[in-house]
Amino acid sequence: MSASRTERLLNLLLALLNTRVGLPRSVLREKVYHDTAENDVAFGRMFERDKVDLKQFGFEIETLTDPRNFGSEDPASTRYRIGKDSNRLPDVSLTPAESTVLLLAAQLWERAALGNAAVNAVRKLQAAGGFTDVDLPAGVQPRIKPAGQAFDDVVGAMHGRHAVRFGYLAGSTGREEAREVEPWGLGSRFGQWYLVGFDRGRAAKRIFRLSRMTTAVSVIPGSSFEPPAGFNARAELDSLNELPLQQAVLDVDEGRLLALRKRAVSTASGEERAGKGTGGRDRLVVDFRDPGQFAEELASYGPHVKVLEPAELRAAVVRRLKSAADFNASPAIPVEFPEAARAQRSRKRTSEDQLTRMLQLVPFLVHHQGLHVQEVADRFGISRKALIDDLKILICSGLPGGYPDDLLDIQWENDHVYITEHLDLNRPVRFSEDEAAALLTGLSMLGDLPALAGLAEDEPGSALESVTIKLTGAAGQAGRLAGAVAGQSVAPEQSGAFATITHAIRDGQQLRLSYLSPQRDEVTERDVDPLRLYSLDNTWYFEAYCHSKSGLRNFRLDRVQSLEPNGRPVSGTATADADFPARLFTPSDDDVLVVLELTRQGAGLADDYYAERTAELPDGGLLAEVRFGNVEWLPMFVSQHGGTVRVLDPAQLRQEVQGWLTAALDQYGAVSSSDIVAG
Repeated sequence: MSASRTERLLNLLLALLNTRVGLPRSVLREKVYHDTAENDVAFGRMFERDKVDLKQFGFEIETLTDPRNFGSEDPASTRYRIGKDSNRLPDVSLTPAESTVLLLAAQLWERAALGNAAVNAVRKLQAAGGFTDVDLPAGVQPRIKPAGQAFDDVVGAMHGRHAVRFGYLAGSTGREEAREVEPWGLGSRFGQWYLVGFDRGRAAKRIFRLSRMTTAVSVIPGSSFEPPAGFNARAELDSLNELPLQQAVLDVDEGRLLALRKRAVSTASGEERAGKGTGGRDRLVVDFRDPGQFAEELASYGPHVKVLEPAELRAAVVRRLKSAADFNASPAIPVEFPEAARAQRSRKRTSEDQLTRMLQLVPFLVHHQGLHVQEVADRFGISRKALIDDLKILICSGLPGGYPDDLLDIQWENDHVYITEHLDLNRPVRFSEDEAAALLTGLSMLGDLPALAGLAEDEPGSALESVTIKLTGAAGQAGRLAGAVAGQSVAPEQSGAFATITHAIRDGQQLRLSYLSPQRDEVTERDVDPLRLYSLDNTWYFEAYCHSKSGLRNFRLDRVQSLEPNGRPVSGTATADADFPARLFTPSDDDVLVVLELTRQGAGLADDYYAERTAELPDGGLLAEVRFGNVEWLPMFVSQHGGTVRVLDPAQLRQEVQGWLTAALDQYGAVSSSDIVAG
C-alpha cells in the first residue's frame, strides 16, 4: 500500500461513514478515485480491493440496492455506506486499578506475536478516553517468552485459519516426522507451549509440543479450516497429565554445579562409590519430570556432567550436544552486515501500520486536546517526523467535494496539537481478533500477580475480574481467538522474595542477599539497591545496583538463597531506566562483540540478547552481533540451544566452544544413531 493509497482509503472511509443513504459508484469514482482510476475497469478493481482492505481494518461496508430493481443488481443504482456504530469500539471506562491491571496484561506479550496487537488495543482504549494513565506498581514488568518463531507462525495461521506444515520429533518413537495440522489453539502447561489441532495425516485431534518442532512452521498454500464451535484451548490442555517423576543418575565433577547439587536427593562421592582413583566425580540422583527440559539444562553443563540413567535422558542430552557440535563445526559463512547504523532487529513498518495508526490518532487527539507534538509521537512509538507526516495526510482528507468544511481540521501551532473537526472518526474501531486475544489471554495469565505487586489494598482481585468482564463485553465476536490461546499464570513462585523486593523498592531500602551464580558456580553475599522487577514467563528477575560490583546487575529470584533488608536506605547511585522492557543484560565498555549464526528456529535469540546488528540469511536464519560481558559461559549457551546457534567470530572462541562440545561428547564414547533416536 503506497502513501497515496493510504490517503485514498482514508477518503473512501470518511465518505462512506458520513452518508445516511449511501453513495453510488459514480460519485465515489468522481470524488475519491478521480486521480487514480483511468477507466471504469481500473476503478472497479481498485474499489473491490479497497473494500477488502477496509474490512480488514474493521469496517463492514453495507450494499444498498434500489428496491425497484428487486432481484437484479444494477451497479449504477447500488449505493454503499458504513454504519457509524456497527464498527466502533463500545464505550469502556476503566478505574485506575483496572487500568493498571490491564497494562500489566498488555505488556506481557512484548515481542511475541501478540505484542503489536496488545499495543494497538491499549491505544484504542486510550483513544476512546476510557483508559487512565497509570504507573506500574513498584516497577513491576511481567513478560512472557513463548516458544520462539513457532509461536508467532502458529498464531498467524490460527488468525488466518490456515493449515500448517512442520517437522516434529515424536515423543513415542523419537523419530522426526512431517505433520500437516489445522491449528485450533495454543496453550502452556508445565513450562511448555503446546499446539492443539487436527492432524490431517492421522485424521484426528492431536497435541504437539512446540519445543519438539524440528523445522520452521509453514502455511500450506490455499488451505483453510473452521475450528470446532466453542473450542477452548484451556479446557483441551486440562486433559494433559503432568509427566511422572523420574530419577536421573549423574556423574558430576567434584565441587562443580552447585545449583544441580542443591536439587539432588542423594549424593555419593567417588571414594564412597568405588574407592580411590575414580576421576574426582560425585554421583548424584536428581528428580525430574520432563526429559526434554532437563536435557537442555544438562547439555549446558557440557563435560562437567555425564548422564548414566535413564537412557531416554542420556540420549536427549547426546542428541542436543551432537546437534550443537555439528552446527558449530560446519563451514563458516561470510560475515556481512548491512551498512545501516547498528540497531535492534524490528518489524518493517508498512502503510497498513500508518493507516491503523491514523485511525487511532484521530480519536486520541479528540480526547487529548492540546498535547505536545513530541508527547503524541512518544505515545504512538514513532518519530516526530512520522507523526507530522500522518497529520499532513489527515488534514488533506475528508468528504467528497473537498471543501474546507468537509476536511479533517487539525492544527499544531506552537507544537501543541488540536483537532476541531473529526468527521465521525472520534471513536476507534472495534478490537480485532488478535487484539482481543492479546488482552483477554494476558488478563487470564496474571493470576495472583496484581495482589503480590501491591495493587490497591481494596480487593485487587476484583479489579482483575471487573476489567476482564468489561473487555469481554467490548470484544464481542472478536473474542473468539482469545479462547484459542491459553497461558499459565506468571505470578512468581517466590512470593515471599517478590513481596520483600516490592516493599524495598517502594520504601527506598537496601537489601542484603545471598545469591547462587550457576555460571561462576559460587554463592556470594551482596548489598544491593533494588530498582525494578520483571519476568520472562514465570521466571522472575530483579534489577539492582550492586555495591560489591559497583554497577547494575540482574538477579533471578529462584537463585536467591536468602534476602532481607539491611537497615540502610538506598544510595541513589543508580535509578531504573525509563525504557521498557528492563534489559536482562547491562552493556559495558568491557563487553566482547561476538558474531553468532542463528537458524530460523533460533532467530528469536537475537532479540533476547539485544543484538546490535543483524543480517538475514537466505535460509531464514540470521547473523547477529551480540555483546557479552563474560564469554566464559558461551560454550554453555551454545550447548543449551542444541544446534540453533553457533559462534562465527572470534575464531578463537569458536574453537573453545568446539573443544567444550567435543569433551562433553567424548564422555559417551562413540555416538551411534540408536543413541540419538532413543530420546
